Amino acid sequence: MCRLLGYATSGRNLSLQDVLGTRLAEQYRQQSMIHNDGWGCALITEPTVTRHFSDGGARTPETATRVYKSTVAARFDQIYQLVSRQGARGGIYHLRLASSGLPLIIENQQPFFCDGLSFMHNGDISSEETGLNIVTNRDFPVDREILAETGGRSDSAIYFALILERVRRGCTLAESVSQAVAQLRREYPLSSYNCMLQSENELVVLRACTRTTVSPRVIELYESYGMEQYAHDYRVIRYRRLNTGGVVAASSGFDQPAEYGWTELPNDHMIVASNRTGQFRLRTL
Repeated sequence: MCRLLGYATSGRNLSLQDVLGTRLAEQYRQQSMIHNDGWGCALITEPTVTRHFSDGGARTPETATRVYKSTVAARFDQIYQLVSRQGARGGIYHLRLASSGLPLIIENQQPFFCDGLSFMHNGDISSEETGLNIVTNRDFPVDREILAETGGRSDSAIYFALILERVRRGCTLAESVSQAVAQLRREYPLSSYNCMLQSENELVVLRACTRTTVSPRVIELYESYGMEQYAHDYRVIRYRRLNTGGVVAASSGFDQPAEYGWTELPNDHMIVASNRTGQFRLRTL
């Protein structure tokens, strides 16, 4: 159970603080009081030196990707403050509250990164009947070699592996996400599949959760921190158009007033955005 935030600009390097403003950026960070099992982010930027420059090693790439992960809560990690001021034309941020029984290890910190794609997920993919997480289901049809390439050992890593399988077959990012969710829902229909997937060119944000009510565990947890006002729309994702072109989308948990342009993403819908032009559209799952 995690908090997600992602943005795609019109090709401009903007930091998290540029996108949200100082107050909301700090509100997002303070959610790590509850979502305190580490954090991570992946930033897509223009290289700081000339593209294709050769200095004896690999040539400078067209796009630089920065991935940061920590098992320290964001509110206690000084690196987080530095990273949140780094400009990027696209970025995704993840505050983790680990799924039940999954270890707090760096391998399970998100976003995962493989094949130039970064991925993060908010949900616990478990059986409604047994309560067992998908990681215990050795018969679930996922390519184990691709799963190993994600570096993770969690339900979210399995989700990402299913997406990677389809991307490698030539499917678009949006279609890969859609097909992966369809497969997972056949066996785990009530789990939450809210996620964000980012490439060098594109951001995909999905809201997909069959269950509309929030579990008592989540409500009790938020109440224990005096933040119950943010618990009842726990699975909601909202988005806002950026003034300079592009879009920012985020899980609930901090102020997202409609009068400032925040709009709720309908369930079983996704945002598909370019981090080069800032253009974005909504499509159904």
